[in-house]
Amino acid sequence: MTFYLKYRPQTLVDLDSTPVRESLIKIVESKSIPHAFLFSGPRGTGKTSAARILAKVVNCENPPAGGEPCNECDQCTSITKGTNMDVIELDAASHRGIDDVRALRDAVKLAPARAKKKVYIIDEAHMLTVEASNALLKTLEEPPEHVMFILATTNPEKLIDTIRSRVTNVRFSKATNQELVRSLEKVVKGEKLKAESGTLPLLAEASDGSFRDAVKLLEQVVSEGIDLTKARINEYLFKKESFDTARFCELLVEKKTKEALDEIEKAISAGITSQQLTKNIIQTLRGFLLSNLGFEGEKFERLKKDDLIQLVKLFTDAARQIPGSLVEQIPLEIAVITWCESGEKEDTDSINKSNEVKVDIKKETVVPAKKSEAKGIPPEISTNGDTNGVSQEIWLKVLSEIRPKNTSTEALLRAAKPLSFDGATLTLGVYYSFHKERLEGNPHRDLLEGTIGEILGNKVHVVCTLTDPPEKPKVSEDVVLAENEDEDIIKVAKEIFGS
Repeated sequence: MTFYLKYRPQTLVDLDSTPVRESLIKIVESKSIPHAFLFSGPRGTGKTSAARILAKVVNCENPPAGGEPCNECDQCTSITKGTNMDVIELDAASHRGIDDVRALRDAVKLAPARAKKKVYIIDEAHMLTVEASNALLKTLEEPPEHVMFILATTNPEKLIDTIRSRVTNVRFSKATNQELVRSLEKVVKGEKLKAESGTLPLLAEASDGSFRDAVKLLEQVVSEGIDLTKARINEYLFKKESFDTARFCELLVEKKTKEALDEIEKAISAGITSQQLTKNIIQTLRGFLLSNLGFEGEKFERLKKDDLIQLVKLFTDAARQIPGSLVEQIPLEIAVITWCESGEKEDTDSINKSNEVKVDIKKETVVPAKKSEAKGIPPEISTNGDTNGVSQEIWLKVLSEIRPKNTSTEALLRAAKPLSFDGATLTLGVYYSFHKERLEGNPHRDLLEGTIGEILGNKVHVVCTLTDPPEKPKVSEDVVLAENEDEDIIKVAKEIFGS
């Protein structure tokens, strides 16, 4: 028997989630147990275990004081083994139709075979169709006295409102590390394992709030013969010897794209997953950010607060994209490339300042195609000048308005420049193919077209094409700025439009 099944909670007091344990004990002690419950919360947090305990509570033949099940009578032992005919567990994912619910409604009318109450535990209840949910609703409103329903779901918001209003909702949250350690300690004690102090918190940290995952992880470690010491578990879980996140951050500061990608490739080759690698990076950056804000922790002076915020956002976006990526490390690599190649290596003090840029727009810098002259080109665009794109001032405003909406889009645009504009279509020259591909997709395209359209006062379609990066520019000082200049965006605009 697996550790998770062997050490599954069997009484209310055994439940590892403190809020759930306290809530259910109060309900049972009140002697007024509802006929229908909704257990909602993330996977692996004990919803089904708690449902089975409640089934024992209402059916125990010899309940001790306090209402806990005895776990010795025929009813309790058969429910524990999963052989009780009157405790029916259904998976709504495979019994989600109206015909399934109609069959359930007919069965509900029948008295229990041996137990005091028939208990229906419906897992993944949000998978029921609307028709099935409405059919179930009547039974939930007026159930027979001998029936109890316990609906379990990871997505309570997908249940119809009328069902949610007729059940007692018990919310299961992700387990805290302290609760996970408590659960693991029971297994360690029961299996007579030797665990070095500080080892179980490492397993808890890697379990993402899931009791089931924590116990399974412990079982996997034990089955592979890995000693329960901090050093061995740390290396097993996080491969920290294979990836130095502090060193990786140094490479990000230096904008060393190839070296940073090499570090990722080495870590992947060593066996660490892209998801765990990204999580390690985010946790390290978070630690640096909190330290920057005055909390205890390791300091990293080379990255300022705004730098850290942008990096956390970039890698968090990557983490979300990894599960759906054909090659799982690509989102992580793109995050690195986006950061490192968003401009020349700069003084990090000037990166990502978010002060508003006020521009005195000059109306002299676009040569649109002749056909555009009849299209009502807004006053910010003129037919006089030496360039074939949107003016430096307009492009500067586009960058500054996009930044607070999506830093990733603004970072991609640092490796691009406007080439031509005919009043309806803006052709954008992009320096790298991966930037071009991302800018051609959403949300980046919609944000760019929407922002330019708002600034110019008419609908604009953006077309991207590959182009060579600009040579070292001569800096023009034509832009009139407010007292707090956004030096970073200005520098990019000057590089693009420098004469």
